[in-house]
Amino acid sequence: MRIRATVAAVSGALALSALAVPAAHAATSSGTPYTMDVSFSSLKIASAIKVGTTNKVSTTYTFTLTHGAGVDITASDFYADAYLYRGTLDAPSKTLEGDDFATCTPTSSTAATCTGTVDVYPGEGELKNADAGGWSVAAEATAFNGQDPNNPDLSKVGFAEQGGMATTNLQRYSKLTANAGPEPVAKGKTLTTTGKLSRANWEDNLYHGYTSQPVKLQFRKAGTTTYTTVKTVTSDSSGNLKATATAAYDGYWRFSFAGTSTTPAVSATGDYVDVQ
Repeated sequence: MRIRATVAAVSGALALSALAVPAAHAATSSGTPYTMDVSFSSLKIASAIKVGTTNKVSTTYTFTLTHGAGVDITASDFYADAYLYRGTLDAPSKTLEGDDFATCTPTSSTAATCTGTVDVYPGEGELKNADAGGWSVAAEATAFNGQDPNNPDLSKVGFAEQGGMATTNLQRYSKLTANAGPEPVAKGKTLTTTGKLSRANWEDNLYHGYTSQPVKLQFRKAGTTTYTTVKTVTSDSSGNLKATATAAYDGYWRFSFAGTSTTPAVSATGDYVDVQ
């Protein structure tokens, strides 16, 4: 993850915390950044971000940046981005940012549309299972105004930030399987479908059973396109599923999970059974 550029409230005073490149260190100069004539609106981001155990996940955001005539957003040392945070804006318990700053495209002399990504690396240990759930989204902008980002005169650095602009759910990626049998099965006989509901564990980078969750057994008759719920069962202490039904028609059997705030909805691939 890159280190985002931000000016944060620390012990009641504003101080520059980090820079655009990962190798940079916090500024050591004294001073107080001034409040820049910049505001943010219309931030949009996915309502849910599904994160597995190893692969980088990038989620796009957009927002409108409005600025005063004296703010040059095309300057090379002007930066804007959005990031996720938990807790309060002034003292977040955790943040998630992007590898790069947003690209801001002017739409008028005092407004721009900014687009960027939040990039999550579950394989690098930055997430705990407790991080699943709701996150807030903030936008920020920093103008160094010709100052050396490594050691600026903070009194000449502009900063603007706004929290609570949107919310999103960070979710532990889910998997679901289904195997129906016997195959073939005699009409009117009992058919058994087994499977497993599992989800990503961000602390050991493996998938483990999701226990005590309601999961629907569904059937789609051959030649049709719609699944119908037959019954609901509950995953056991290992995430395993088992459901029985009476075989009547050729078709596909699957399990379907509605999802929770911490775990996305998922449906297994239908397993075809021939009824004779």
